[in-house]
Amino acid sequence: MKIARFDYQNQLAYGILDEEANEYVKLFGDPLYTGFETTDERIPFDDARLLAPVIPRSKVVAFGRNYAAHAAEMGGEVPGEPLMFLKPNTSIIGPGHPIILPKQSQNVHYEAELAVVIGQVARNVPAADAHQVIFGYTVGNDVTARDLQRSDDQWSRAKGFDSFCPLGPYIETEFDPSQGAIGSQVNDETRQVGNLNQMERSVATLIEYASSVFTLLPGDVLLTGTPEGVGQIVDGDEVTCVIEGIGALMNPVVAA
Repeated sequence: MKIARFDYQNQLAYGILDEEANEYVKLFGDPLYTGFETTDERIPFDDARLLAPVIPRSKVVAFGRNYAAHAAEMGGEVPGEPLMFLKPNTSIIGPGHPIILPKQSQNVHYEAELAVVIGQVARNVPAADAHQVIFGYTVGNDVTARDLQRSDDQWSRAKGFDSFCPLGPYIETEFDPSQGAIGSQVNDETRQVGNLNQMERSVATLIEYASSVFTLLPGDVLLTGTPEGVGQIVDGDEVTCVIEGIGALMNPVVAA
């Protein structure tokens, strides 16, 4: 099922998509913590404003160079072990919300990625058991200030600006992350064309690696890397990241 998080009449709510009726079936509470109990209320899509489907209480764990072709276009190779970094939860925005270009950078890039939402406390999880701790999947955009990534000794600033982690539009709880088209467009021009089966390390492997380092908590998000074709976005652009079976995440781009 697809789960949405949205603003309805100035109140935060969650709902299951009924795509035939163009309605959300409203849920009691946050499904990450209270399950999928439905109310009697149905909310038309047009009456709700979509928000990021999850805001981690803790962290966004991201992985770089997990597609060989992208590693090559960045002038490198797939690392011998996963290349892991963190993005702050304050970098998250939802569908339609603006990516804000910071004054400190002159070269901001989009990166379409599969995002994994963790559903329970996870520590030292074997890859074979990783499916047990996954709540669902959504579309992510690991926005990156490429010039700062190259000039700084680490990536916190380049990856961590407010608005640098769009997520959405929904969480899909039933999804096969081993295959499926992934890509991006800027102003309706196709920029990235890839498939999840091109990931060098699987979602399960990344969960095993991350949970061996620190505890993953419900609502934590893992970004799993981007295929080749990344590039610059500028003021006035619209960038759309798409994953087959989940949906399309569109964000306008504005200068600070």
